Amino acid sequence: MAHDYRYPKYMSVGEKEELACAALERLRRSRPDISPVTIAGRALARTWWGKAWNRNLESYADYAYRIQRGRSYVRHQAVLDLRVRPGLVEALVQGGEAKPYKIAITIKPLEPDAWQRIISASGGAIDSLSELLEGEFPKALADLFTGHDAGLFPSPKDIALRCDCPDWAAMCKHVSAALYGVGARLDDNPALFFVLRGVNVEDLISRAVSEKSAKLLEKSGTKSRRVIEEPDLETLFGIDLDDESEDAQPENRALTSSAPKSPTSKKRRKTETR
Repeated sequence: MAHDYRYPKYMSVGEKEELACAALERLRRSRPDISPVTIAGRALARTWWGKAWNRNLESYADYAYRIQRGRSYVRHQAVLDLRVRPGLVEALVQGGEAKPYKIAITIKPLEPDAWQRIISASGGAIDSLSELLEGEFPKALADLFTGHDAGLFPSPKDIALRCDCPDWAAMCKHVSAALYGVGARLDDNPALFFVLRGVNVEDLISRAVSEKSAKLLEKSGTKSRRVIEEPDLETLFGIDLDDESEDAQPENRALTSSAPKSPTSKKRRKTETR
């Protein structure tokens, strides 16, 4: 029976992996810096940032079904190269043909007003860059970051997709594989997320540092309750510290002159008399 060229030829998992492996070796000869996406284990993403990226895409009705098409492609090492730049993801994905397809995913930068709202809403709750990138922050911040209305993650209206394969759908298998590839890339380097969205990740940290510095300065300028001021002593004991200090000097001299002589001083006087 002749093959119907209106539909792609069926390929087994082994055949897909073999084709992708051969294409990767060819590309490495001309591009030693090529950066394939490798999925270790069954999970497509391991870290908070990678998982949050995938969940965000899957949470939109426009993407929920179509993005699933790329799962097997990214699992079987079909994403031969993937680069993340400000507002742009570029990838090479191996399909059924010998030559890989070129993918470009354009993502609008986060609006400055939205970024400032997120910084303000975070309330200085992130102590360090490592804490942020490892996803170790309060759940309230996680909800803030992943919110559909004003969060950090892009919605479909912020994303433009392009692939040079013959599939008419905007999100073909190759594009969806590249999108999952971004999640895997964020596992290795979460800071790329902020590069992609065109914002400075350190803004979230500097807010926390500045607020803590302000609190420390405020505390250093506040005297402890255990320190009693001189006016408080005067009120408490009914004394005038200035007058007492002046009167104390003659009394001290009188006490000194009337104090008994030590045995050593007596011996000195006898010696001098002789």
